[in-house]
Amino acid sequence: MIPAPDLTINGTATIDGVTLFAPLTLTLAAGQWTCLLGGSGVGKTTVLRLIAGLETGAAFAGEITASDARPVTERVSYMAQDDLLLPWATVAQNITLGARLRGEKPDLGRRDRLIERMRLQDHIAKKPSELSGGQRQRVALARTLMEDRPIVLLDEPFSALDARTRADMQDLAAEALQGRTVLLVTHDPGEAARLGQSIMVMTQHGLMSCQSPHASAPRRVDDLETLETQGALLRLLRDEAA
Repeated sequence: MIPAPDLTINGTATIDGVTLFAPLTLTLAAGQWTCLLGGSGVGKTTVLRLIAGLETGAAFAGEITASDARPVTERVSYMAQDDLLLPWATVAQNITLGARLRGEKPDLGRRDRLIERMRLQDHIAKKPSELSGGQRQRVALARTLMEDRPIVLLDEPFSALDARTRADMQDLAAEALQGRTVLLVTHDPGEAARLGQSIMVMTQHGLMSCQSPHASAPRRVDDLETLETQGALLRLLRDEAA
């Protein structure tokens, strides 16, 4: 994998002439997790989709740059809240979907290592309908990693899971995405407190930074500083909504 760069998005977005988010500068530190929180409708997912080069429905005035001055979108992999698995394809086929769509021969050795890493060895021939929610998300994470991109964008990928499975997936993602430049969009202060090396709260007026806990991520769910950060984020979000 090519070393992960710093990434900066600088600009403003409007929809039909109405400001979606005011001028902001968001920098994602190389090889670290940046967690982006905020109320509904402030433009968090728009920021993520702009970085990915996906359609947003918004007009963006600004620039998205990498510290190594190389193009960004071709080095991005994206994982959505919905696992987006093909219902007629097996686990193994879903994981190699990107290469198949590009007409490339997938690296089967890498696929098999990811299947083992995600503890999916017993499920490789199953269809998505035969999997639990946590298993489906592990397949989606394996597919994201199969792309082997240095920049990874996560749009609330674990929010639909139960609390135990969500914590397990957070641990797995933190381990699997080590060394990559990661942007996690989340509504969950606890998730940001566990995973964020940089934690930002987005409002219609700009960005606010929140001090992340000093412990290495993923942090224990009962770590005192992590709980304090979770509480501070929740208060900040409630104050913004008031």
